[in-house]
Amino acid sequence: MSSPLALDVADLSKKYGDRMALSHANFEVPMGSICGFVGPNGSGKTTTIRMLLGLITPTTGGGHVLGESITEPEKYLPRVGAMIEGPAFYPALTGFQNLNVLAKIGGFSTDSIAGLLDLVGLGDRSDSKYKTYSLGMKQRLGIAAALLPNPKLLVLDEPTNGLDPAGIHEIRTLLRKLADAGTTVFVSSHLLSEIEMISDHLVMLRLGKVIFAGKTIDLLAKQQPVIVAKPENISDLNKLAQIATAAGHQATIMENTVHVTGTSDFSAKLNKAAFEAGITLESLTPVKASLEETFFEMTSE
Repeated sequence: MSSPLALDVADLSKKYGDRMALSHANFEVPMGSICGFVGPNGSGKTTTIRMLLGLITPTTGGGHVLGESITEPEKYLPRVGAMIEGPAFYPALTGFQNLNVLAKIGGFSTDSIAGLLDLVGLGDRSDSKYKTYSLGMKQRLGIAAALLPNPKLLVLDEPTNGLDPAGIHEIRTLLRKLADAGTTVFVSSHLLSEIEMISDHLVMLRLGKVIFAGKTIDLLAKQQPVIVAKPENISDLNKLAQIATAAGHQATIMENTVHVTGTSDFSAKLNKAAFEAGITLESLTPVKASLEETFFEMTSE
């Protein structure tokens, strides 16, 4: 039995004039997962999110959010929380007052506000005015606002934009906590190293086309592992590369090291062969491909 889906789209496209902002996209996001929605700026992420939230109409194709068709957003939007392009709040009101206003406008219970502020780590600043908040606090208040409907699905567009590493870490921890409690999180970002740390699933866009959709682990597993060998003497670089090539492995010289495609078990063999050829290795390190490297490899012309 396949797991229920929080989102699925089929042949989804959006055309502006003669430009395809999104072209025939197909992907699925399982319930209870954190799905990273990644791609360079301008690759179609915000356009896709707007279609999923019923803000713009697709040119072709369709999809479902929480089992309902995206042609009837009123059926699922009450169970979706979203933060797109930076939240808007009243500067002179406190965090608590801002959420109170939003809850009343949205018709949500105000009972959960204190709990939400605690959840996003703003409990001790709930009575401070919004204008005194740091950028990270503002983003976290935005996420708290998106959680007011107690959503089954949380959609965040670039939630870590403009944050320092500490702020990014706070948001990452928060998203993990939400997913562990059963909320599906669909988060767009161009910060691939961040997404790699938190997402179980990935949808990758490039120039409006989906170039990968699936489990993060499956994508990284497809990448060739690499061993980075550094000889003590730079003059041995070519010889070392030749040894690796002779053993049937690809070898590239980069910045005084030789990058050899191969799993870590080839390390010992390479070390022995180098030693026998009179080459002393300063270091020998197996390196797993990062999401960033994988993405650039997939998106390079």
